Amino acid sequence: MKRAGLSLQSRFQIAILSGLALVLLLMALLWFREQRSQEEAIEIARQSTHTLLAEQMRLAGEAQARQLADALANPLYYFDLDAVGILARNALRAPEVDYVLVYDPQGRILHDGSGDIAAYGRPMDDPLAAEVVAATGPHTHLSNELLDVSQPITIGDERLGGVRIGYSMAAVARAESGALSSLREQFNAVNQRSMSWLLLMFAALTVLALVGAAVVQRLLVRPIRLLGEAARQIEAGDFSTPVPESARSDELGDLIRAFGRMRDSVARHDRDIRRVAYSDALTGLSNRLAFRETLEQRLRQTQGTSSQLALLFADLDDFKRINDTLGHEAGDEVLLQVAARIEQAVASVDGTESVVARFGGDEFVILLQLGEADPDAGIRGKAIRLAEALVTALSEPMLLHGRQVLLGGSVGVAIFPDDASSASLLMKNGDIAMYQAKVAGKNCYRFYSRAMDQAVERRVRMEQELRGAWTRGELSLAYQPIYRTQDRVLVGAEALLRWNHPEYGAVAPSVFVDVAEQSGLIEAIGLMALQTACTEAATWPVPADAGEAPFVSVNVSARQLRSGELLQQVADALDSSGLAPERLHLELTETAVISDEAYATELLGKLRQLGVRVWLDDFGTGYSSLSHLRRVQVDGLKIDRSFITDLLRDPDDLALTSAIIAMAHSMGVVVVAEGVERQGQYQLLRDRDCDLVQGYWLGHPLEPQAFLDLLR
Repeated sequence: MKRAGLSLQSRFQIAILSGLALVLLLMALLWFREQRSQEEAIEIARQSTHTLLAEQMRLAGEAQARQLADALANPLYYFDLDAVGILARNALRAPEVDYVLVYDPQGRILHDGSGDIAAYGRPMDDPLAAEVVAATGPHTHLSNELLDVSQPITIGDERLGGVRIGYSMAAVARAESGALSSLREQFNAVNQRSMSWLLLMFAALTVLALVGAAVVQRLLVRPIRLLGEAARQIEAGDFSTPVPESARSDELGDLIRAFGRMRDSVARHDRDIRRVAYSDALTGLSNRLAFRETLEQRLRQTQGTSSQLALLFADLDDFKRINDTLGHEAGDEVLLQVAARIEQAVASVDGTESVVARFGGDEFVILLQLGEADPDAGIRGKAIRLAEALVTALSEPMLLHGRQVLLGGSVGVAIFPDDASSASLLMKNGDIAMYQAKVAGKNCYRFYSRAMDQAVERRVRMEQELRGAWTRGELSLAYQPIYRTQDRVLVGAEALLRWNHPEYGAVAPSVFVDVAEQSGLIEAIGLMALQTACTEAATWPVPADAGEAPFVSVNVSARQLRSGELLQQVADALDSSGLAPERLHLELTETAVISDEAYATELLGKLRQLGVRVWLDDFGTGYSSLSHLRRVQVDGLKIDRSFITDLLRDPDDLALTSAIIAMAHSMGVVVVAEGVERQGQYQLLRDRDCDLVQGYWLGHPLEPQAFLDLLR
């Protein structure tokens, strides 16, 4: 299943939103980086301020410690604790001073600035005490909370002790915090201005993107969308949708104008194609495709109503004779006249609601529907009137190239919804009814009935069972004796197909041969019959008084003749059986030979060069004449049994038979009469020098072994 893609407008909007999102992301990254830079700058300023303030406090503490040490030198030398206390208390009152300790050279506390000197004489036990006592000069220790400064007290080279002053770093922290607060406020002001500019830039970009989107929508997306909508309408077959006109001189304007010209061209081509696709090229009637669409539309319109439709299939009888004998141009002329007659017949019954179509070849179809003028007539009665009119019109003689031709037509009728509930089934049943009209004797009409389906099913079943029948041993050959007329000597036999069905018994050749012809099975069956006949004939002995070995005649169908493999098949059969070529006679129908006279002439010439004899079967039943024998060289012809049957009572048949024998002998062609069933027929044929005869009076078809016994 094809997934729906994004439209051009959607893609453009996604691109704009993606660009804005990218810009917003870059601005956020820039803002984040600026914040990090500010934090780093503040941290550097804090460290610098802390270092500077700590250094200032250290210098001030060391100066105060030196000054106090100088002042304590004399009082400590004279061990004047009161004076020492006064100096210590004064130093203790100084801002940020946490403690003041005066100690002796051993690190024992002499005074701590208090009134009772509770720590007097105690050694200093803090972690810095040892370093302070051991220091020979000023000693300073700085931590986050405290600055400890000590200074030895000496007179000359004599060390009297020392003094320690502890300063709180809270003041430094406050000063540092104040400085950083001011700095942070300045940075925040700068950040606010930067953020304002960034937001202003983003807003400007957003407005610019929206304006660009609107411009693209108006100048590009909307025209393309209109073109796309017009293209979809054209694809659906609607060429009336207007194409947007444009006076633009850019590429899109050229595209719109070119699209409009293309739409007009496609519309013209569509009309031409529909005319060709929906009409028959020869007659101008609707063709199968157009008729099928019309039929389905009519069926949809009748759904839920009581309306009925009638479908009539009309097919010419023996139309193939026209193409085979007079050529395809004559056949086209016949179809044109038939189409005109059908339209006239339809117009006489119903000229408004009916649809006439040609499906191909000589098959015409008429869709009949009740109109407002005849609501009470009934669709069946109307179909009967039209079917009778069609049969009458098609049976009238046609004047073709100065020659009168009689054809006739078979008509099949199917009623909707009585006979079918869908278009396909209605057409199928109409075709079945037409076929049954042909089976009934042609030049008539038949209505579809359920029993017809059974007949078709039997035919299909017969075709299926006929496949492989030879392999299963159901098909075999029987041989009808052929005698020399003058002395009634057996000189050969005609090989005839027989089908012994395991369920139905013996099936008449007139039934299954026709099925084999139409299904194409006759090619395989004919080949097997040819090979079997040659193999069995090779074992036949020479009959008494015959003077030569008997021949076997094998019927060849029109399909075998047209297959292009007959010459090789005959050569292979003769080679594999060992039968002499002159003992094989091939019988071809007159119609099969003259349907493609040039090809048949070439093929028959090659067969005769091979040594095989060629006979023309059923002579006199087609439109050919003895003049064909000059162009298509044959060795013999078989007069059709229809002439022999009435030989005793119809002088015309006797005269025609006599003329055929005389004219054939004048061209050196052997004449065989088939269907001899009475002695009088045989006597007349012998009197007129007919060469060979066959028929039930002389001998019925025999099984291979029975015929072999007859020869012996």
